[in-house]
Amino acid sequence: MAFSTEAVFREDSYLRETEAKVVGVNERGGIILDRTIFYATSGGQPGDTGLMVRDDGSQIAVAATITGESKDEIIHVPALHQAIPEVGERLRLAIDWPRRLLLMRMHAACHLLTVVCPYPITGASVHEEDSRVDFDIPDAGFTKEDVTAQLMELVRANHPIYNSWISDAELVANPTLVKSKNVRPPSGTGKIRLVCIGDNASIDSQPCGGTHVASTGEIGEIHIGKIEKKGRENRRFRIRFGAMPAN
Repeated sequence: MAFSTEAVFREDSYLRETEAKVVGVNERGGIILDRTIFYATSGGQPGDTGLMVRDDGSQIAVAATITGESKDEIIHVPALHQAIPEVGERLRLAIDWPRRLLLMRMHAACHLLTVVCPYPITGASVHEEDSRVDFDIPDAGFTKEDVTAQLMELVRANHPIYNSWISDAELVANPTLVKSKNVRPPSGTGKIRLVCIGDNASIDSQPCGGTHVASTGEIGEIHIGKIEKKGRENRRFRIRFGAMPAN
């Protein structure tokens, strides 16, 4: 039986701590809660790590967060040799906030990159320091310097980043919202979460279930570290924090 976990992070990605109840423990010791602030690995963004604190003050370290039989079932994977809580037990959750904030900033930066490079996305991977987005581009003639300058222009403009929701039917009627060439957003639930950038989504709007900062200014300084040719019509852009190195 698949459980359904309330994904609190979808509405408030800044919530660092909350309480939850254990509703299940799978055969491998994975902990399932009624609600969670832990993001589960999906869409190129890794799952959260952190702690669960029991009533007696003892802690359970969470090494990874993944999805189960459905996207709505979120499984918290304890580190090795951790105690396993009982079903029905209430826990205090605390995510590794410094790590999550880096991922939120980086994921938002990847969205900006898809604005600067408006081509079909063939792959993406978000990490704390170095992320990548792959595009279906034959030979676009982009340079690291030009793309970095355009990214930083969007960052400095401090555009708002927020969520919006549309129906499955609205997504079907607006296919250009989907930027990924090979992956379709999950449908069938009746609503799709959009991540919008700019007033009235003037900069961007695309389906995404990840976590992001609330404004482009919070991303901070970023640059393109490398543009790699990964095939006849595939270019990989590596995005990193900090100013572009002088060389």
